Amino acid sequence: GKMAAAERGGSPSLSAEKEEPPLGLDSLVEEAAAAPSAGFRLTAVRREPAVRLQHGVSGLEPLAWSEDHRVSVSTARSIAVLEQLSDVHSGGQEMVIHRTAVPAPAAACLLKVGPKKEVAKCKEKFANSVDPTVSQTFMLDRVFNPEGKSLPPMRGFKYSSWSPLGCDANGRCLLAALTMDNRLTIHANLNRLQWVQLVDLTEIYGECLYEASYKLCKGDTPLGELGDFSEFQRRHSMQTPVRMEWSGICTTQQVKHNNECRDVSSVLLAVLFENGNIAVWQFQLPFLGKESITSCNTIESGINSPSVLSWWEYEHNNRKMSGLIVGSAFGPVKILPVNLKAVKGYFTLRQPVVLWQEMDQLPVQSIKCIPLYHPYQKCSCSLVVAARGAYVFWCLLLISKAGLNVHNSHVTGLHSLPIVSMTADKQNGTVYTCSSDGKVRQLIPIFTDIALKFEHQLIKLSEVFGSVRTHGIAVSPCGAYLAVITTEGMTNGLHPVNKNYQVQFVTLKTFEEAAAQLLESSVQNLFRQVDLTDLVRWKILKDKHIPQFLQEALDKKIESCGSTYFWRFKLFLLRILYQSMQKAPTEVMWRPSHEDAKVLISDSPGMGSTEDDQEEGTSKQASKQSLCDTGKGMDIDDPADDSLPQSSDIGGREPMEEKLLEIQAQIEAVEMHLTREHMKRVLGEVYLHTWITENTSVPTRGVCDFLMSDDGYDDRTARVLIGHILKKMNKQTFPEHCSLCKEILPFTDRKQAVCSNGHIWLRCFLTYQSCQSLVYRRCLLHDSIARHPTPEDPEWIKRLLQGPCTFCDSPVF
Repeated sequence: GKMAAAERGGSPSLSAEKEEPPLGLDSLVEEAAAAPSAGFRLTAVRREPAVRLQHGVSGLEPLAWSEDHRVSVSTARSIAVLEQLSDVHSGGQEMVIHRTAVPAPAAACLLKVGPKKEVAKCKEKFANSVDPTVSQTFMLDRVFNPEGKSLPPMRGFKYSSWSPLGCDANGRCLLAALTMDNRLTIHANLNRLQWVQLVDLTEIYGECLYEASYKLCKGDTPLGELGDFSEFQRRHSMQTPVRMEWSGICTTQQVKHNNECRDVSSVLLAVLFENGNIAVWQFQLPFLGKESITSCNTIESGINSPSVLSWWEYEHNNRKMSGLIVGSAFGPVKILPVNLKAVKGYFTLRQPVVLWQEMDQLPVQSIKCIPLYHPYQKCSCSLVVAARGAYVFWCLLLISKAGLNVHNSHVTGLHSLPIVSMTADKQNGTVYTCSSDGKVRQLIPIFTDIALKFEHQLIKLSEVFGSVRTHGIAVSPCGAYLAVITTEGMTNGLHPVNKNYQVQFVTLKTFEEAAAQLLESSVQNLFRQVDLTDLVRWKILKDKHIPQFLQEALDKKIESCGSTYFWRFKLFLLRILYQSMQKAPTEVMWRPSHEDAKVLISDSPGMGSTEDDQEEGTSKQASKQSLCDTGKGMDIDDPADDSLPQSSDIGGREPMEEKLLEIQAQIEAVEMHLTREHMKRVLGEVYLHTWITENTSVPTRGVCDFLMSDDGYDDRTARVLIGHILKKMNKQTFPEHCSLCKEILPFTDRKQAVCSNGHIWLRCFLTYQSCQSLVYRRCLLHDSIARHPTPEDPEWIKRLLQGPCTFCDSPVF
């Protein structure tokens, strides 16, 4: 229906494409492209800030966007990582970006091709060879001579690739990085600030080859001597990585000693080498380092000059198929079977499938494989798109009763220059391509009875950023933003003297589309959709109100469906609204405030922290917020303000203050609802897993009393559950004790515990135990804190402690 309306031409919104007088080749190429139908018009808007890079960009496809909202940029000295946060505590309208970097190793990487002394002797021999074909080939080959000598040293990164979500110890993405001098390493960001190298795969693979005497199969014929130049080259090319890509997470079943089955998750990393071999590494999750490597198998692809690879993962009748799509610098593309003995439930092809066989010298620079649903054939299918020169090659694969059906074709007339970067929105199959002249094409696949066709339209970045050159693009996980690496373009026909590399952001969705997608979300997790929530946040901060349609739709969802996701979404909207109402600070934050702006701690609301204050209903967080704001001279009842002449403001002051208090009360109510829902979950776990509930490190009696203390809260499930638990506990209470003075810690507040001597401990929001150690974890948005699991914790407590924040869905560090 939507498509038909689009064909008839709905209301045309502002398009990113403008009519220009026909001029030369460029216009011919663009006019050849079918004009997009009005329903698919895209409005690209610039999103601040632009992030300046300290070094030039290096490698192919230098930009990648991970599932957990981190953008990696390969540069000549490091991989810059920009993490997008949807911060509910900042009132600024810009995107909130947290920046870290993975530095390039200091030492050059020398591939292991034999014993050190022998290698040094051979290098000497080749360098001084009388035969110029040997000496020059050797001297100029950067694989043999990475540290340069007469050539400049190889610095920077060739390629980086993000694993799926859920691979590191915090349940986030790992980063595989390939340096210019062929060192392949895996890194994790475990504590917000620094990246840790977990394993060096080049070194491990080199050792394995050395032990196997550089033979891949047992039956291989004995090989030549290292002194032969061809053998020297062969040993290098069989371990020079070209690209690497992660598979999805696969689950295998492991039988324990007592014959119980437990699910073990693993992930595969395929590494394509210069000679066409592919090493498939299998890692057990969470990936911690060398000890997490389960196996490594090498496949021969038979492709000359391989340039790029991608995983093919396909589900048909609950059977999972997998394979590897490999492209060549000469043009051909094919899928190779991958036999995974250890992974149950996975099947593969009987033999390789050729998707494109012509050696037409159009190099394949990028391949994306997108799982889609075929509306006419009523089955799942795979769309493979590959950038070949200035064209996009596409191939539709679907399995029917007759076997594997392959439809392929090229989309031409998109760009007048070769495509430098391609990215895809996996959720709806939209593909974006860009050439270096600042032109981006959006291709939307539309199914026909048999195969498909593409609607495409031009996004001219020059209309958003002015004249720019583009070096790479990446689309955000839910398709809300496009990140672009730009440098200055030509001005008055002249090239710029200096190049400043920047990562800039463009919106691909409107606020309405983002809100609708969040309401209909299948993942029901705010953290997984940060790019969408950021668009919503931007709109509310600009307009200072939550649009009526969104409020009504959300309330309807909350009434009709029991999911706490919609409550968390409501909390998010209210917090942003609260931020938008705050007055901007009148003076610079770091400057010491005026004498008369000082506030006595005892006078400030909520800081006495008695139970009565807490009952009044202002949340601890909000009162802390108002305290620090008052100190900075930005709160509403700031005494410093009264001395300033503000005649216009005095009249409109009261309603604003009331409005803020009203929002604060709503926030408190929603937080309370979420806390109670989580408490019920925790008590359910306690009831299931304990004989009598002693030493579970969950203050069970306290949580029960807290839930029952409010007369207005009548939840039948909670009452029944609490009845069962109290019967099980009999008259035992197992209270928590303050570690400083051994007094009992009462459970009167969900966020903190205060003993009778006034010692204050924060509560873990996952188990409600008081955190009485110096070290604890915080969620990404600093919403709440959680304790570390201890060795004596039972499995179910450890599982609870792995949960995300109950207010903002973000992971906990």
